[in-house]
Amino acid sequence: MKKKESFYLSSKKHVGAFNQPIVFFLFVCIIFLLTGARLFWIQIINGSYYKKLSDENRIKLISNPPIRGRLLDRNGIVLADNKLSYSLAIQPRLLTEREWLSLRGTLSDLLNISTHKLDIAFKKINIDTPYKKVLVTDLSEEQVIRFKEQKKNLYGAQIDIDLVRNYPYKSLAAHTLGYTQLITQQEFFTLSEQGYKLSDRIGRKGIEAAFESQLRGKWGGEMLEVDSLGAVQRSLGLKLPKAGKDITLTLDIELQRTAEKVLSDKVGGAIVALDPRTGAIRALASQPTFDLNFFSQPFTNYQYDNLFLSSTLPLLSRAFNAYDPGSTWKPITAIAGMESGRFPPSRKLNTVPCITYGSHCFPEHNKRGFGWIGYEDALRVSSNTFFYQVGVGSGSQALYDAAIKLGFDTYTGIETLLDENKGLVGNKKWADEGRGWGKPGETPWIVEDMASASIGQSVVLVTPLQLARAYAVFANGGYLITPHLVDANINWRSEKYLQKVDIQDMTLDTIRRGLRKVVTNGTAMGLNIDASIFPPVAGKTGTAEDSSGGADHAWFAGFAPYDTGEIVIIAFAQNTPGGGSVHALPMAKKMLQTWYKLNSSERLISGKEEL
Repeated sequence: MKKKESFYLSSKKHVGAFNQPIVFFLFVCIIFLLTGARLFWIQIINGSYYKKLSDENRIKLISNPPIRGRLLDRNGIVLADNKLSYSLAIQPRLLTEREWLSLRGTLSDLLNISTHKLDIAFKKINIDTPYKKVLVTDLSEEQVIRFKEQKKNLYGAQIDIDLVRNYPYKSLAAHTLGYTQLITQQEFFTLSEQGYKLSDRIGRKGIEAAFESQLRGKWGGEMLEVDSLGAVQRSLGLKLPKAGKDITLTLDIELQRTAEKVLSDKVGGAIVALDPRTGAIRALASQPTFDLNFFSQPFTNYQYDNLFLSSTLPLLSRAFNAYDPGSTWKPITAIAGMESGRFPPSRKLNTVPCITYGSHCFPEHNKRGFGWIGYEDALRVSSNTFFYQVGVGSGSQALYDAAIKLGFDTYTGIETLLDENKGLVGNKKWADEGRGWGKPGETPWIVEDMASASIGQSVVLVTPLQLARAYAVFANGGYLITPHLVDANINWRSEKYLQKVDIQDMTLDTIRRGLRKVVTNGTAMGLNIDASIFPPVAGKTGTAEDSSGGADHAWFAGFAPYDTGEIVIIAFAQNTPGGGSVHALPMAKKMLQTWYKLNSSERLISGKEEL
């Protein structure tokens, strides 16, 4: 029995001794196999990825942003450019907590910035990150000079230089120029393929947005070789950024200044001035307005909300928003009457104190009527009951057709299309389909709608720019122009942009004579006071009830000179009761004065050049 046990133990030792090398060999094989698999995974499967990481350890790419193109007025005056901005940044990886406390105190004393402000900015930083972080933006030149004088004692801190958008005239033409903002994360995913970076700014509104591709330019950069500590060893290549293109606008800064000034005391409103021969916009203003430089500097959430959530809507361009046009709409009703054949140019109608349509008696504005009058006198005295009869008698389709011919209920074609409201010209088809808010068949067109539409109320909404485009037809002899802010070497008098309106000469001449009488001895006689300062004017005043429930709007739409039609002026005062003659007409008069002065100077200079 002992021999068997001895043999068993001896055999077990021999087997154990025999198995140990095999186990060790298998263990080593497994280690090499795993190591090989890992190397295969790193070098073959993910080789390009780790090569990129390796390159980034020794190669640093420094991006150079492009200079954004400038915005200029028609005479070359700069309306938007770029300025240097200085920021204080630190390299967290170079600082211990104790070193930061020391640096913080030095920076606070040197730059006159509270340690509390620096601490708040620093605490937002991940201390472990090797990348620089901005602590303070928009440093003054004096602060920059102080920093540079003590730079050797400010290890870990640096001054960064950047270009930001600058608007020398602040709020001038704010809604027309637009502004820029940093792109969002979502936009970056879409725009990165076009060369945009997370630090890029993009045009948000107006010309800045419409001409973004031309204004932005292209990024450049430099490839640097650095050591393990990030110190630059040499430059491996340089690509200069490509500056954006300057954009010259059709705006005239002096006319724009006048527009902003005449609007400054209004709760809201707009001014449009354009050349009816080409559609070139000379002034485009909206009230209230805002400082464009707000978006080029740091702001708090409170300041941001105060601008974007303000009840006065300063970011809304009133020139592109739609309102009840009131009596400035009556020439369109006149076109419907004459072109339909139901109320020819020679027709006279009896104007009375009140005309009943449906359940409502629609009054004459003077409560008495004007007796038997024709189109010219109806425009001169702005008779409501005359145009009620014409509009109701012609029907909604005739009025809609006339409106479409003059460019209403559609976009004008201006470059800043995204900012523009389409407006509304109510008609039977629109009402039968639900008026945009009801169910089809439940909101039928009624005679009361037609009466209101005849004088530009309730179911008619137009933008000041649309109205300017329509009155250009009366000024230029019957052509629908394309309003624009940039000439861009385009022939704006070609058939593509200048279309002959399908209305009879007699219709056009009748309306033109009526609009002239409005100024000579009608509701716009206020323009005749000191009339020697500008040429003969034709136009129409308007007082419109606000269909949204506010106070009345005041309008004036006109053109000058009467014979040649070189400028169209639209003056609009939102929720300013008192009438177009009282509030809008004086604004238009000042615009005409400035235009005439500028126009006379241009002609004088042109005459001298010819001599």
